[in-house]
Amino acid sequence: MVADRVISVLSLALAVAYLLATRQIPALEIGDPLGPRAFPQLLGAGLILAAILLFVETLKKAPRAEGGAAAAGSHWGVVAFVTVWTGAYFLLFEALGYVVASAAYLLVLMAVFNRGRWAMNVATAVLFSAVTYWVFTRQLGVTLPAGLLGLVG
Repeated sequence: MVADRVISVLSLALAVAYLLATRQIPALEIGDPLGPRAFPQLLGAGLILAAILLFVETLKKAPRAEGGAAAAGSHWGVVAFVTVWTGAYFLLFEALGYVVASAAYLLVLMAVFNRGRWAMNVATAVLFSAVTYWVFTRQLGVTLPAGLLGLVG
């Protein structure tokens, strides 16, 4: 499908831009030998790999009959919805806090893409958000907004 390929190419472009932006992080002469760039660059490389795998997956899909303009329009509607929802996530991230904002963001996306599996969607969204908050704040020392829950990092 054309929309899937467009999404994978745009994902690759975004991942490359992110990886290039990590070069602007200043390197420190003292401290951690890996420096502050290591994790963002590793994340950028992972994003590039994911985008490439997504593109390969779209190429492997068996061609099927398109549903005409209605099917093409529905794909762009999903892309528009995800874009708007991601923008809302960024805008509300500080106010709601990492755990609440991320859980809500994931839950809505999972409800769209994994319909009818509410128990799994809720468990995944909440557990992922809580565990990653714990890993980043307690294990990696990253400060994340506590927001509504008032969590201590």
